[in-house]
Amino acid sequence: MSMYGRDPWGGPLEIHAADSATDDDRSRNLDFDKAALSRPLDETQQSWLLGPGEQKKKKYVDLGCIIVSRQIFLWTVGIILAAGFLAGFITLIVKTVPRHHRPHPPPDNYTVALHKALQFFNAQRSGKLPKHNNVSWRGNSCLNDGKSDSSSVIKDLVGGYYDAGDAIKFNFPASFAMTMLSWSVIEYSPKYEAAGELNHVKDVIKWGTDYFLKTFNSSADTIDRIAAQVGVGDTSGGSTPNDHSCWMRPEDIDYARPVYECHSCSDLAAEMAAALASASIVFKDNKAYSQKLVHGARTLFKFSRDQRGRYSAGGTDAAIFYNSTNYYDEFVWGAAWLYYATGNTSYLQLATHPRIAKHAGAFWRSPDYGVLSWDNKLAGAQVLLSRLRLFLSPGYPYEEILRTFHNQTNVVMCSYLPFFTSFNRTKGGLIQLNHGRPQPLQYVVNAAFLATLYSDYLTAADTPGWYCGPNFYSTGHLRKFAETQIDYILGGNPKGMSYVVGFGNHYPRHVHHRGASIPKNKIKYNCKGGWKWRDTSKSNPNTLVGAMVAGPDKHDGFHDVRTNYNYTEPTLAGNAGLVAALVALSGDTDVGIDKNTMFSAVPPMSPTPPPPPAPWKP
Repeated sequence: MSMYGRDPWGGPLEIHAADSATDDDRSRNLDFDKAALSRPLDETQQSWLLGPGEQKKKKYVDLGCIIVSRQIFLWTVGIILAAGFLAGFITLIVKTVPRHHRPHPPPDNYTVALHKALQFFNAQRSGKLPKHNNVSWRGNSCLNDGKSDSSSVIKDLVGGYYDAGDAIKFNFPASFAMTMLSWSVIEYSPKYEAAGELNHVKDVIKWGTDYFLKTFNSSADTIDRIAAQVGVGDTSGGSTPNDHSCWMRPEDIDYARPVYECHSCSDLAAEMAAALASASIVFKDNKAYSQKLVHGARTLFKFSRDQRGRYSAGGTDAAIFYNSTNYYDEFVWGAAWLYYATGNTSYLQLATHPRIAKHAGAFWRSPDYGVLSWDNKLAGAQVLLSRLRLFLSPGYPYEEILRTFHNQTNVVMCSYLPFFTSFNRTKGGLIQLNHGRPQPLQYVVNAAFLATLYSDYLTAADTPGWYCGPNFYSTGHLRKFAETQIDYILGGNPKGMSYVVGFGNHYPRHVHHRGASIPKNKIKYNCKGGWKWRDTSKSNPNTLVGAMVAGPDKHDGFHDVRTNYNYTEPTLAGNAGLVAALVALSGDTDVGIDKNTMFSAVPPMSPTPPPPPAPWKP
């Protein structure tokens, strides 16, 4: 039996199953196809005969989505591994080597002085003090204010601030002080925050506004009185103890403290309205409190318009210490703040009314034109309303008077520059805004604040400067003016004296201040018993940190004498202006004003078209 198969070489293959011959015999019996052997072998056939040959290395690597050179691929992988190793090595070194942190640069002088100037308000607090007051020699005081005066309708008048070196609470300068602080917070809250003082200054403001809300029926829409003053400043030398004849720590006061109410006090009511309205913007995130402040401001301003009169008329105590000369400037000032706080254009119409501006002194040059103070708010109102024109430009019917205020603000700024003679200067460079009269610094700090603020307004409006007549001055001149004046106060003066207590090493040690001059030694000194501390030549036992004293005379002279208040007494209004000027100048000069917060309650403005012209008549 035989089997036939296909010879892979092309011929028949016969296999004899019964053949038991050896392999050599079988190979000899194979019948080859000679013709098949003459054909060339293909690669497969050759591989069967020769076995697997030597394979060449591939020159390319297939990565699936791309084919790359094998050499490039190997180099790339090597570089990645080397870079990873190097990065890990560097990270290990960085983590193991001790770090040396670069210290933050020390704060500038203005920021240092700002910290101290705000502490003064803590020392002036009346009533039950908070635990965080941080003035070790102060305690609770005058907890019966209002209750002890049987004639007073308003019984709870605990709290607020003492005005100066005594224990009297005057609402007129105190409300101006709170307005100035609120204005500075609205414009410069990022700077306060950078200095770590934003919460502190807001706490200072709230302490004041909480007290103001007690001095009238703040829940009513209409009122007929305001508690204008607590305490007496009688200097006639009578036998009745009062806040001027006695020299006592506020904590030890045991004499009667009368309450002075006013029933026609337009200036006081409008200034208090400005204080509450501006504070409502500061506390806009506390909606309930902000609305409470706005309601109180509306009520006060309505009262100021309905019951006309000066709060200091008639030879009262207020006329001696804080006499108001006019109330139309408070109308412009208060209405402007109420417009910003509410967005109600009726207030803007009043603030820009030409007749009110005229009575406020906007169109004539008095000797004190351009001097912002607790008495005269016109310069501040002009700057405040120039802001509206610069950033919102409401147009008709406000444009004409706003342009006038803007031009007048430019004139005021010109008067501050040393190139002009509106105000004299001492040989040391201090501008004499009060024309050589005592206690000059309170006016200087307000001017420094306005100058810096207006400079920042112009910068924010992309305006490089302004004109004084034919001459153009850059905004840098305003900042330079403010810096030279504040530097003078901080020690850059012929005396080398810092007029801010606690700033530097050379500052007044005999500040006219009852609480600072009497030691806290558990001894209660009666009305006249404290006179020995008033008259001693020794330095005050307690440092009234941050207090700006009244300042030098017109010859740069200064007498550090406790009994001479014209040199050494600080005031609430003066320190508020100082704080405002310091925060405006402090920190990074590239950080300007907050343009938008002031307008947070102001709706989008669409100017009213002007009336059509009169019909033509031939």
